[in-house]
Amino acid sequence: MKRSIFSLLAAIISTASAVPAFAASTETVRSGGVFLLIFLGFCAFVVVAQLIPAIITLWGMIRGVAEKKKTVETPE
Repeated sequence: MKRSIFSLLAAIISTASAVPAFAASTETVRSGGVFLLIFLGFCAFVVVAQLIPAIITLWGMIRGVAEKKKTVETPE
């Protein structure tokens, strides 16, 4: 039993260490050129343009909740 576990572990370790790393080189990652960079810039612009109204709406909601708490706390 002990020998079979040892041989199984030895087989797993030897096959795991023999697998090469399939990492991409930096040359092929940026092969899109100028049009890819323009597209990514446009996507970033769209995200930022959507964040501005979202922040304004969130700020208005927080202000509204804070004003409601003030009116509830002051008894008349």
